[in-house]
Amino acid sequence: MARYAISRLLQAIWVLWAAFTISFGVLYLLPADPVSLAADGAGAGTPVDKAAIAELQARYGLDRPFWEQYLTAMSHAVRGDLGHSIATGQPVTRALGDALPSTLQLTGLALVFALVGGTSLALAASATRRPRLRATLTALPALGVAVPTFWTGLLLLQVFSFRLRWVPAFGEHGWGATVLPALALAIPIGAVIAQVLTAGLEHTWRQPFTEVALAKGGSRWWVLRTHVLRPASLPALTIGGVLVGTMLAGSVVVETVFARSGVGRLTQTAVLAQDIPVVQGIVLLTATAFVAVNLAVDLAYPLLDPRIGGRSRRRSTEVEVAAHG
Repeated sequence: MARYAISRLLQAIWVLWAAFTISFGVLYLLPADPVSLAADGAGAGTPVDKAAIAELQARYGLDRPFWEQYLTAMSHAVRGDLGHSIATGQPVTRALGDALPSTLQLTGLALVFALVGGTSLALAASATRRPRLRATLTALPALGVAVPTFWTGLLLLQVFSFRLRWVPAFGEHGWGATVLPALALAIPIGAVIAQVLTAGLEHTWRQPFTEVALAKGGSRWWVLRTHVLRPASLPALTIGGVLVGTMLAGSVVVETVFARSGVGRLTQTAVLAQDIPVVQGIVLLTATAFVAVNLAVDLAYPLLDPRIGGRSRRRSTEVEVAAHG
């Protein structure tokens, strides 16, 4: 177990280093100058004093060679200092801290909607014996994935805010203002969960142990809950890391449509301004969430399917026997 934990920790460090290095290199190669963009904040294209630009570049270290900028930024990041925003001068950690609570509220509620909706749809499609109803339920996830998130958000605004007036159209205070953005973000994620879980359920239904359980007199719903659901959920659990990236990408669109401040809006602003420290802070935050989710998924595998842990233990035993034999 100690070896496994150490290997996973080393992998996590490698992922964070790779994310930081790639983002730094890509932003460095962009042709525009972030200091010039920040100085011309109004976007009017007015000429800016070259001496002032040079002073700002020296202050942020942008006049140094690439390798020196990279090593300086890396050494500061290791100590937890992500630098200051070029556009606003605010510390990156403070900017992330201000934007994170709103995004966590949005993504948390969206994840609940996605899990409940996607799982319910997959279970309903697997439990029903009516071919037409099953075909309809199976086709719904593909529609949810295909529909753009911004179109879904605009449709929800038109129906539930402007016409029915059930929830406020914009804002971020209170759960009422979070329901529609969370629902818009949850639809494509829940559709992916439903697709993968439905495929896993269909595969598990064809296994011999399900036929034995049905032959012993168990109802279809009882066999589904007790024998089929846990092993069938492994593929859906595996895409947890992918869903983290999907939720971040979707939050950019959703927070823009619903005029919410959060990590998504911060990402959009930082990318447009080529605010290198902020973009790198967001990349590190996303990579950390990705690593944490995948580690949790790996640890949850043996709980859902004990055969996985048994295979791992048998494999370790065989390796030890071969090493000492």
